[in-house]
Amino acid sequence: MTAIDTIIVGAGGRGNAYGQFAMEYPQELNVVGVAEPDDLRRNRMVSFHDIAPDMVFNDWESVLQSDEKRSTAIMNCTMDRQHYESTMKMLNLGYDVLLEKPMSPILHENIKMVQKAEDDGRLLQICHVLRYSPFWEKLREIVASDVLGRIVSVTHQENLAYYHMAHSFVRGNWRNVESSGPMILSKCCHDFDILLWILKQDVVWLNSFGSLTHFRPENAPEGATARCTDGCPAAEVCKYEATRLYVRDGSDSFANHVSYIPTKEARLEGLKTGWYGRCVYDCDNDVVDHQTVNMELENGTTITLTMNGQSEEECRTMRWDGTKATLYGKFSALGNEITIHHHLSGKIEKVPVIDRDSSGHGGGDFGIVRSFVNAIQGKPDASITTARESLESHLLAFAAEESRLNHSVIYMPDYRKRVDAEARNMDI
Repeated sequence: MTAIDTIIVGAGGRGNAYGQFAMEYPQELNVVGVAEPDDLRRNRMVSFHDIAPDMVFNDWESVLQSDEKRSTAIMNCTMDRQHYESTMKMLNLGYDVLLEKPMSPILHENIKMVQKAEDDGRLLQICHVLRYSPFWEKLREIVASDVLGRIVSVTHQENLAYYHMAHSFVRGNWRNVESSGPMILSKCCHDFDILLWILKQDVVWLNSFGSLTHFRPENAPEGATARCTDGCPAAEVCKYEATRLYVRDGSDSFANHVSYIPTKEARLEGLKTGWYGRCVYDCDNDVVDHQTVNMELENGTTITLTMNGQSEEECRTMRWDGTKATLYGKFSALGNEITIHHHLSGKIEKVPVIDRDSSGHGGGDFGIVRSFVNAIQGKPDASITTARESLESHLLAFAAEESRLNHSVIYMPDYRKRVDAEARNMDI
Protein backbone atom coordinates (compact mmCIF):
# COMPACT_ATOMS: atom_id res chain seq x y z
CA MET A 1 0.00 0.00 0.00
CA THR A 2 1.24 3.46 -0.94
CA ALA A 3 0.64 6.07 1.73
CA ILE A 4 -1.87 8.80 0.84
CA ASP A 5 -0.52 12.36 1.02
CA THR A 6 -2.74 14.86 2.82
CA ILE A 7 -2.73 18.46 3.98
CA ILE A 8 -4.33 19.24 7.32
CA VAL A 9 -6.18 22.54 7.26
CA GLY A 10 -6.81 23.60 10.84
CA ALA A 11 -4.31 22.35 13.41
CA GLY A 12 -6.54 22.43 16.47
CA GLY A 13 -7.88 19.49 18.44
CA ARG A 14 -9.53 17.64 15.57
CA GLY A 15 -6.69 18.25 13.10
CA ASN A 16 -4.20 16.84 15.58
CA ALA A 17 -6.43 13.87 16.35
CA TYR A 18 -6.50 12.86 12.69
CA GLY A 19 -2.84 13.74 12.20
CA GLN A 20 -1.92 11.32 14.99
CA PHE A 21 -3.06 8.51 12.70
CA ALA A 22 -0.26 9.36 10.27
CA MET A 23 2.28 9.21 13.09
CA GLU A 24 1.16 5.73 14.10
CA TYR A 25 0.45 4.40 10.60
CA PRO A 26 2.91 6.17 8.26
CA GLN A 27 2.53 3.39 5.70
CA GLU A 28 -1.10 4.50 5.21
CA LEU A 29 -1.07 8.30 5.55
CA ASN A 30 1.53 11.02 5.15
CA VAL A 31 0.87 14.59 6.34
CA VAL A 32 2.73 16.75 3.81
CA GLY A 33 1.26 20.17 4.59
CA VAL A 34 -0.51 22.28 7.18
CA ALA A 35 -2.55 25.48 7.15
CA GLU A 36 -3.19 27.17 10.49
CA PRO A 37 -3.33 30.85 11.52
CA ASP A 38 -2.09 30.26 15.08
CA ASP A 39 1.72 30.18 15.16
CA LEU A 40 2.03 27.75 18.05
CA ARG A 41 -0.46 25.25 16.65
CA ARG A 42 1.03 25.47 13.17
CA ASN A 43 4.58 24.96 14.42
CA ARG A 44 3.54 21.96 16.54
CA MET A 45 2.06 20.28 13.47
CA VAL A 46 5.21 21.03 11.45
CA SER A 47 7.41 19.45 14.11
CA PHE A 48 5.18 16.39 14.51
CA HIS A 49 5.19 15.59 10.78
CA ASP A 50 8.46 17.13 9.57
CA ILE A 51 6.62 19.27 7.02
CA ALA A 52 8.68 21.08 4.38
CA PRO A 53 8.73 24.90 4.63
CA ASP A 54 7.02 25.39 1.27
CA MET A 55 4.03 23.34 2.51
CA VAL A 56 3.37 25.46 5.59
CA PHE A 57 0.56 28.01 5.26
CA ASN A 58 -1.10 30.59 7.49
CA ASP A 59 -4.62 30.06 6.15
CA TRP A 60 -6.67 27.78 3.94
CA GLU A 61 -6.81 30.32 1.11
CA SER A 62 -3.03 30.14 0.66
CA VAL A 63 -3.12 26.36 0.22
CA LEU A 64 -5.59 26.70 -2.63
CA GLN A 65 -3.97 29.56 -4.54
CA SER A 66 -2.22 27.17 -6.90
CA ASP A 67 -4.22 25.41 -9.59
CA GLU A 68 -1.82 22.49 -9.21
CA LYS A 69 -2.82 20.03 -6.52
CA ARG A 70 -0.34 19.89 -3.65
CA SER A 71 -1.55 16.52 -2.34
CA THR A 72 -4.13 13.81 -3.02
CA ALA A 73 -6.36 14.75 -0.11
CA ILE A 74 -7.17 17.49 2.36
CA MET A 75 -8.47 17.13 5.91
CA ASN A 76 -10.61 20.20 6.44
CA CYS A 77 -10.70 20.98 10.17
CA THR A 78 -11.42 24.69 9.90
CA MET A 79 -14.11 26.36 11.97
CA ASP A 80 -17.69 25.59 10.98
CA ARG A 81 -18.40 28.89 9.24
CA GLN A 82 -15.37 28.36 6.96
CA HIS A 83 -16.36 24.88 5.83
CA TYR A 84 -18.47 25.80 2.83
CA GLU A 85 -16.21 28.21 0.99
CA SER A 86 -13.06 26.21 1.66
CA THR A 87 -14.57 22.82 0.79
CA MET A 88 -16.15 24.03 -2.44
CA LYS A 89 -12.74 25.37 -3.53
CA MET A 90 -11.01 22.12 -2.53
CA LEU A 91 -13.48 20.03 -4.51
CA ASN A 92 -13.17 22.36 -7.49
CA LEU A 93 -9.40 21.85 -7.53
CA GLY A 94 -9.81 18.07 -7.50
CA TYR A 95 -9.00 17.20 -3.89
CA ASP A 96 -10.71 14.40 -2.00
CA VAL A 97 -11.88 15.94 1.28
CA LEU A 98 -12.35 14.64 4.80
CA LEU A 99 -14.53 17.34 6.38
CA GLU A 100 -15.05 17.80 10.10
CA LYS A 101 -18.66 17.86 11.25
CA PRO A 102 -20.94 19.70 11.06
CA MET A 103 -20.70 20.21 7.32
CA SER A 104 -22.00 23.77 7.58
CA PRO A 105 -24.20 25.73 10.00
CA ILE A 106 -26.02 27.18 6.97
CA LEU A 107 -28.70 24.76 5.76
CA HIS A 108 -28.44 25.29 2.01
CA GLU A 109 -24.64 25.19 2.02
CA ASN A 110 -24.81 21.54 3.11
CA ILE A 111 -26.92 20.63 0.10
CA LYS A 112 -24.68 22.57 -2.27
CA MET A 113 -21.54 20.78 -1.03
CA VAL A 114 -23.11 17.36 -1.53
CA GLN A 115 -24.28 18.29 -5.02
CA LYS A 116 -20.80 19.60 -5.89
CA ALA A 117 -19.03 16.44 -4.73
CA GLU A 118 -21.45 14.20 -6.61
CA ASP A 119 -21.35 16.28 -9.80
CA ASP A 120 -17.53 16.32 -9.79
CA GLY A 121 -17.10 12.68 -8.78
CA ARG A 122 -15.03 13.62 -5.75
CA LEU A 123 -14.92 11.94 -2.36
CA LEU A 124 -16.39 14.15 0.37
CA GLN A 125 -16.47 12.22 3.63
CA ILE A 126 -17.83 13.71 6.85
CA CYS A 127 -16.24 12.95 10.23
CA HIS A 128 -19.12 11.03 11.79
CA VAL A 129 -16.59 9.09 13.81
CA LEU A 130 -19.06 7.14 15.96
CA ARG A 131 -19.69 4.72 13.09
CA TYR A 132 -16.13 3.50 13.54
CA SER A 133 -16.28 2.86 17.27
CA PRO A 134 -16.55 -0.82 18.30
CA PHE A 135 -19.37 0.14 20.69
CA TRP A 136 -21.65 1.44 17.97
CA GLU A 137 -20.61 -1.31 15.57
CA LYS A 138 -21.64 -3.87 18.21
CA LEU A 139 -24.96 -2.12 18.87
CA ARG A 140 -25.74 -2.11 15.15
CA GLU A 141 -24.83 -5.80 14.95
CA ILE A 142 -27.17 -6.62 17.85
CA VAL A 143 -30.10 -4.74 16.33
CA ALA A 144 -29.54 -6.37 12.93
CA SER A 145 -29.38 -9.84 14.51
CA ASP A 146 -33.03 -9.57 15.65
CA VAL A 147 -32.12 -10.54 19.21
CA LEU A 148 -34.13 -7.51 20.36
CA GLY A 149 -36.95 -8.28 17.93
CA ARG A 150 -38.71 -5.44 16.16
CA ILE A 151 -37.52 -2.14 17.62
CA VAL A 152 -40.52 -0.28 19.07
CA SER A 153 -38.87 2.70 20.75
CA VAL A 154 -35.44 4.21 21.34
CA THR A 155 -34.42 6.64 24.07
CA HIS A 156 -31.03 8.18 23.32
CA GLN A 157 -29.32 10.72 25.57
CA GLU A 158 -26.33 12.87 24.75
CA ASN A 159 -25.16 13.70 28.27
CA LEU A 160 -22.81 16.64 27.99
CA ALA A 161 -20.70 17.12 31.13
CA TYR A 162 -21.34 20.49 32.77
CA TYR A 163 -17.70 21.58 32.29
CA HIS A 164 -17.76 20.65 28.59
CA MET A 165 -21.01 22.54 28.13
CA ALA A 166 -19.44 25.64 29.69
CA HIS A 167 -16.18 25.22 27.78
CA SER A 168 -17.51 24.75 24.25
CA PHE A 169 -21.05 26.13 24.24
CA VAL A 170 -20.95 29.00 26.75
CA ARG A 171 -17.39 30.35 26.73
CA GLY A 172 -16.01 28.74 23.59
CA ASN A 173 -16.26 28.45 19.83
CA TRP A 174 -19.81 27.08 19.60
CA ARG A 175 -21.53 29.45 22.04
CA ASN A 176 -23.39 31.62 19.55
CA VAL A 177 -25.71 30.69 16.69
CA GLU A 178 -24.53 33.50 14.41
CA SER A 179 -20.82 32.69 14.78
CA SER A 180 -21.17 28.90 14.86
CA GLY A 181 -24.62 27.31 14.50
CA PRO A 182 -27.50 25.69 16.38
CA MET A 183 -26.44 23.55 19.35
CA ILE A 184 -28.44 20.54 18.13
CA LEU A 185 -26.43 20.59 14.89
CA SER A 186 -23.00 21.26 16.38
CA LYS A 187 -23.26 18.58 19.05
CA CYS A 188 -25.87 16.08 17.89
CA CYS A 189 -25.47 15.57 14.13
CA HIS A 190 -23.34 12.61 15.34
CA ASP A 191 -26.33 11.22 17.17
CA PHE A 192 -28.79 11.63 14.32
CA ASP A 193 -26.30 9.91 12.02
CA ILE A 194 -25.72 6.92 14.28
CA LEU A 195 -29.44 6.39 14.88
CA LEU A 196 -30.19 6.41 11.15
CA TRP A 197 -27.22 4.11 10.47
CA ILE A 198 -28.45 1.52 12.95
CA LEU A 199 -32.20 1.71 12.29
CA LYS A 200 -31.99 2.00 8.47
CA GLN A 201 -35.25 3.95 8.31
CA ASP A 202 -36.11 7.52 7.36
CA VAL A 203 -37.69 9.91 9.83
CA VAL A 204 -41.24 10.91 8.83
CA TRP A 205 -42.39 13.14 11.70
CA LEU A 206 -40.30 15.32 14.02
CA ASN A 207 -40.74 17.93 16.72
CA SER A 208 -38.41 19.52 19.24
CA PHE A 209 -38.31 21.55 22.45
CA GLY A 210 -35.46 23.27 24.29
CA SER A 211 -34.05 26.58 25.47
CA LEU A 212 -31.16 28.39 27.09
CA THR A 213 -32.24 27.99 30.70
CA HIS A 214 -29.26 28.21 33.04
CA PHE A 215 -26.39 30.20 31.53
CA ARG A 216 -28.10 33.58 31.77
CA PRO A 217 -27.18 36.80 33.63
CA GLU A 218 -30.09 36.49 36.07
CA ASN A 219 -28.68 33.19 37.35
CA ALA A 220 -25.28 34.61 38.31
CA PRO A 221 -24.31 34.34 42.01
CA GLU A 222 -24.65 37.58 43.97
CA GLY A 223 -21.62 39.79 43.41
CA ALA A 224 -20.19 37.61 40.61
CA THR A 225 -17.38 39.29 38.67
CA ALA A 226 -17.06 39.40 34.88
CA ARG A 227 -14.00 37.14 35.09
CA CYS A 228 -13.09 34.32 37.42
CA THR A 229 -9.66 35.95 37.88
CA ASP A 230 -11.18 39.17 39.26
CA GLY A 231 -11.61 37.89 42.81
CA CYS A 232 -15.15 36.55 42.41
CA PRO A 233 -16.83 36.01 45.82
CA ALA A 234 -18.58 32.88 44.50
CA ALA A 235 -15.33 31.14 43.49
CA GLU A 236 -15.48 28.48 46.19
CA VAL A 237 -19.05 27.43 45.43
CA CYS A 238 -19.11 27.74 41.62
CA LYS A 239 -18.46 24.54 39.65
CA TYR A 240 -17.54 26.64 36.60
CA GLU A 241 -14.72 28.57 38.33
CA ALA A 242 -12.12 28.81 35.58
CA THR A 243 -8.85 28.61 37.51
CA ARG A 244 -9.97 25.31 38.99
CA LEU A 245 -10.96 23.97 35.56
CA TYR A 246 -7.93 25.11 33.56
CA VAL A 247 -4.90 26.13 35.60
CA ARG A 248 -2.66 23.08 35.55
CA ASP A 249 0.60 21.91 34.03
CA GLY A 250 0.84 19.51 31.10
CA SER A 251 -1.01 18.90 27.88
CA ASP A 252 -4.77 18.69 28.35
CA SER A 253 -7.58 18.79 25.79
CA PHE A 254 -9.45 21.58 27.60
CA ALA A 255 -6.55 23.55 29.13
CA ASN A 256 -4.77 23.61 25.75
CA HIS A 257 -7.52 25.91 24.47
CA VAL A 258 -6.49 28.47 27.07
CA SER A 259 -2.80 28.11 26.20
CA TYR A 260 -0.76 25.50 24.35
CA ILE A 261 2.12 26.48 26.62
CA PRO A 262 1.63 23.69 29.16
CA THR A 263 2.22 25.60 32.39
CA LYS A 264 -0.01 26.90 35.16
CA GLU A 265 1.40 30.37 34.69
CA ALA A 266 0.56 30.52 30.99
CA ARG A 267 -2.96 29.19 31.57
CA LEU A 268 -3.60 31.74 34.32
CA GLU A 269 -2.50 34.58 32.06
CA GLY A 270 -4.73 33.22 29.30
CA LEU A 271 -7.76 33.29 31.59
CA LYS A 272 -7.20 36.96 32.39
CA THR A 273 -7.82 38.06 28.81
CA GLY A 274 -9.25 35.13 26.82
CA TRP A 275 -12.70 33.61 26.40
CA TYR A 276 -12.31 30.85 28.95
CA GLY A 277 -11.81 33.14 31.94
CA ARG A 278 -15.22 34.76 31.56
CA CYS A 279 -18.06 34.18 34.00
CA VAL A 280 -20.44 31.66 32.43
CA TYR A 281 -23.34 33.94 33.35
CA ASP A 282 -21.79 36.92 31.54
CA CYS A 283 -20.92 35.65 28.05
CA ASP A 284 -22.30 36.32 24.56
CA ASN A 285 -23.79 32.82 24.37
CA ASP A 286 -27.26 32.16 23.00
CA VAL A 287 -27.33 28.44 22.08
CA VAL A 288 -29.61 26.14 24.08
CA ASP A 289 -28.32 24.23 27.10
CA HIS A 290 -30.87 21.43 26.80
CA GLN A 291 -33.06 20.11 23.99
CA THR A 292 -35.22 17.11 23.12
CA VAL A 293 -36.14 15.83 19.66
CA ASN A 294 -39.03 13.42 19.10
CA MET A 295 -39.10 11.39 15.90
CA GLU A 296 -41.28 8.76 14.23
CA LEU A 297 -39.82 6.50 11.55
CA GLU A 298 -41.42 4.99 8.44
CA ASN A 299 -42.22 1.76 10.26
CA GLY A 300 -43.71 3.47 13.32
CA THR A 301 -40.67 3.20 15.60
CA THR A 302 -40.38 6.24 17.87
CA ILE A 303 -37.15 7.91 19.00
CA THR A 304 -36.49 10.46 21.72
CA LEU A 305 -33.11 12.18 21.47
CA THR A 306 -32.15 14.34 24.46
CA MET A 307 -29.18 16.70 24.67
CA ASN A 308 -28.44 17.65 28.28
CA GLY A 309 -25.75 20.13 29.30
CA GLN A 310 -25.79 19.42 33.03
CA SER A 311 -24.41 15.88 33.28
CA GLU A 312 -21.90 14.78 35.91
CA GLU A 313 -20.25 12.54 33.32
CA GLU A 314 -19.53 12.93 29.62
CA CYS A 315 -21.37 9.99 28.08
CA ARG A 316 -24.13 8.79 25.84
CA THR A 317 -26.76 6.54 27.40
CA MET A 318 -29.54 4.69 25.66
CA ARG A 319 -32.45 2.29 25.94
CA TRP A 320 -33.64 0.25 22.98
CA ASP A 321 -36.97 -1.54 23.50
CA GLY A 322 -37.78 -4.37 21.12
CA THR A 323 -40.48 -7.01 21.02
CA LYS A 324 -38.06 -9.66 22.33
CA ALA A 325 -35.63 -7.80 24.59
CA THR A 326 -34.56 -4.45 26.00
CA LEU A 327 -31.03 -3.12 25.59
CA TYR A 328 -29.36 -0.62 27.91
CA GLY A 329 -26.13 1.01 26.80
CA LYS A 330 -23.55 3.51 27.94
CA PHE A 331 -20.81 4.97 25.75
CA SER A 332 -18.19 6.74 27.85
CA ALA A 333 -14.46 7.36 28.09
CA LEU A 334 -14.74 5.77 31.53
CA GLY A 335 -16.01 2.51 30.08
CA ASN A 336 -18.60 1.17 27.65
CA GLU A 337 -21.52 -1.02 28.67
CA ILE A 338 -24.17 -2.99 26.79
CA THR A 339 -26.71 -5.09 28.70
CA ILE A 340 -29.56 -7.04 27.13
CA HIS A 341 -32.61 -8.02 29.22
CA HIS A 342 -34.38 -10.93 27.47
CA HIS A 343 -38.14 -10.72 28.01
CA LEU A 344 -39.15 -14.38 27.81
CA SER A 345 -36.33 -16.02 29.76
CA GLY A 346 -35.58 -13.11 32.08
CA LYS A 347 -31.89 -13.61 31.30
CA ILE A 348 -29.63 -10.56 31.66
CA GLU A 349 -26.74 -10.65 29.19
CA LYS A 350 -23.72 -8.38 29.40
CA VAL A 351 -22.10 -7.84 26.01
CA PRO A 352 -18.35 -7.12 26.09
CA VAL A 353 -17.10 -4.15 24.07
CA ILE A 354 -13.38 -3.48 23.65
CA ASP A 355 -12.01 -0.30 22.10
CA ARG A 356 -10.05 -0.92 18.92
CA ASP A 357 -7.26 1.54 19.73
CA SER A 358 -6.45 4.51 21.94
CA SER A 359 -7.79 7.19 19.62
CA GLY A 360 -10.75 9.38 20.57
CA HIS A 361 -14.41 8.37 20.44
CA GLY A 362 -13.59 4.80 21.42
CA GLY A 363 -11.35 4.26 18.38
CA GLY A 364 -13.59 6.18 15.99
CA ASP A 365 -11.05 8.93 15.24
CA PHE A 366 -8.56 6.52 13.69
CA GLY A 367 -11.39 4.52 12.16
CA ILE A 368 -12.69 7.43 10.11
CA VAL A 369 -9.21 8.28 8.82
CA ARG A 370 -8.55 4.70 7.76
CA SER A 371 -11.95 4.61 6.05
CA PHE A 372 -11.08 7.81 4.16
CA VAL A 373 -7.71 6.43 3.07
CA ASN A 374 -9.26 3.15 1.94
CA ALA A 375 -12.00 4.93 -0.01
CA ILE A 376 -9.44 7.04 -1.89
CA GLN A 377 -7.69 3.81 -2.85
CA GLY A 378 -10.95 2.34 -4.17
CA LYS A 379 -11.68 0.10 -1.18
CA PRO A 380 -14.63 1.72 0.63
CA ASP A 381 -15.78 -0.08 3.77
CA ALA A 382 -19.33 -0.95 4.83
CA SER A 383 -19.49 1.90 7.35
CA ILE A 384 -18.33 4.69 5.04
CA THR A 385 -20.06 7.97 5.80
CA THR A 386 -20.96 9.35 2.38
CA ALA A 387 -21.76 13.04 2.10
CA ARG A 388 -25.28 12.17 0.94
CA GLU A 389 -25.92 10.06 4.05
CA SER A 390 -24.41 12.70 6.30
CA LEU A 391 -26.70 15.29 4.77
CA GLU A 392 -29.73 13.51 6.22
CA SER A 393 -28.44 13.81 9.78
CA HIS A 394 -27.89 17.53 9.21
CA LEU A 395 -31.38 18.00 7.76
CA LEU A 396 -32.84 16.43 10.90
CA ALA A 397 -30.86 18.84 13.06
CA PHE A 398 -32.02 21.86 11.06
CA ALA A 399 -35.60 20.60 11.13
CA ALA A 400 -35.35 20.16 14.89
CA GLU A 401 -34.18 23.76 15.28
CA GLU A 402 -37.01 25.01 13.08
CA SER A 403 -39.50 23.02 15.14
CA ARG A 404 -38.05 24.32 18.40
CA LEU A 405 -38.22 27.94 17.31
CA ASN A 406 -41.70 27.69 15.77
CA HIS A 407 -43.24 25.15 18.17
CA SER A 408 -44.23 23.11 15.14
CA VAL A 409 -44.41 19.49 14.02
CA ILE A 410 -42.46 18.85 10.83
CA TYR A 411 -43.35 16.31 8.13
CA MET A 412 -39.90 15.38 6.90
CA PRO A 413 -40.77 14.26 3.32
CA ASP A 414 -42.13 17.75 2.60
CA TYR A 415 -39.25 19.40 4.47
CA ARG A 416 -36.64 17.56 2.38
CA LYS A 417 -38.33 18.57 -0.87
CA ARG A 418 -38.67 22.18 0.24
CA VAL A 419 -35.07 22.74 1.30
CA ASP A 420 -33.68 20.88 -1.72
CA ALA A 421 -35.73 23.05 -4.09
CA GLU A 422 -34.65 26.20 -2.23
CA ALA A 423 -30.98 25.19 -2.46
CA ARG A 424 -31.17 24.51 -6.18
CA ASN A 425 -32.68 27.94 -6.76
CA MET A 426 -30.11 29.77 -4.63
CA ASP A 427 -26.83 31.20 -5.79
CA ILE A 428 -24.74 31.00 -2.62
